[in-house]
Amino acid sequence: MAGNTIGTLFRVTTFGESHGPALGAIVDGCPPGLSLSEEYIQEELEKRRPGKGKGETPRKEKDKVHLLSGVFEGLTTGTPIALIIYNEDPQSSAYEPLKEVFRPGHADFTYFMKYGIRDHRGGGRASGRETVARVAAGAVAKRILEEYNIEVHAYTINLGGISAHARDLNFIYQNRLFCPDPFAYEKMIEKIEKTSKEGDTLGGIVEILAKNVPAGLGEPVFDKLSAELAKAICSVGAVKGFEIGAGFKVAEMKGSLNNDPISSQGFLKNDAGGLLGGISSGQDLILKVAVKPIPSHRKTQRTINLLKEEIEIQIGGRHDISAIPRIVPVLSAMTRIVLADHLLRQLAVLAFRKRLPFPHFFDA
Repeated sequence: MAGNTIGTLFRVTTFGESHGPALGAIVDGCPPGLSLSEEYIQEELEKRRPGKGKGETPRKEKDKVHLLSGVFEGLTTGTPIALIIYNEDPQSSAYEPLKEVFRPGHADFTYFMKYGIRDHRGGGRASGRETVARVAAGAVAKRILEEYNIEVHAYTINLGGISAHARDLNFIYQNRLFCPDPFAYEKMIEKIEKTSKEGDTLGGIVEILAKNVPAGLGEPVFDKLSAELAKAICSVGAVKGFEIGAGFKVAEMKGSLNNDPISSQGFLKNDAGGLLGGISSGQDLILKVAVKPIPSHRKTQRTINLLKEEIEIQIGGRHDISAIPRIVPVLSAMTRIVLADHLLRQLAVLAFRKRLPFPHFFDA
């Protein structure tokens, strides 16, 4: 079946389930000659690793990445890069009472209707655990983008209704919620603690900022950069909303206010979020992502089982209070994967425009 691969020139295929032996990714199309190591990839994985703070699942996973191919003597070879992360602490027995039950808010029902079979252990492929492979692949994309000084930062601007107003990019890497506002961070922590005691969960909003994105990335119609980003971001299970630039506010604007004026020095504002006609304008890329509350909470829920009997359940197991903060590095990874793909596609266009010659080994 299709649906496990993203990208055109830079292609990522992920595999594995929440409680299976391992998860991983095959990255195809990475250019040769880039320095890459397990340690570099591990730095990104540490940002989403479970069990690091209060309100996060106590599942203890080291998320140690193993680099199986595509790198020789510390450099990428241009061949497929295989990455694998073994599951070490699944504890599947907690899910046995849910084997014949459809959990509200999860993909249990839809997976069963599609395939006629499902992995009930933590949601299988539909679990948030699947995203560890995306983060590993996103680290490879990050190495490509670094060669062109393209930066991607993602951070929490709302958690449970508490909004961040400051945008301190240095602070986001100094706190476990990736929040850019020190005052809002403290309030968010209090909200998590209160909600945890109530046995409930929280949603939030993540903002993504991509800096130094060159103008010209994206294709004119179906492969618009905006469309590809929307697909990549919305492929993350907990995502329920996606905005570019001013987003839904444009519905309330007049055209004279929405348009970004252009001067000889560049654009004078950025309500377009760095995209015009689906192609990057050279401005900062600004995205906002709405993240739903974790559907596994401790409160009683109504549902049905495989016999269509109406029942009430209380979900056990180990779960986060919110997909934030661990979804933040996942969203960074998906943005990087798309940007790396379109960067390589545009470099091919530029090479042809300049008619760059092929190297000849035996030339004098």
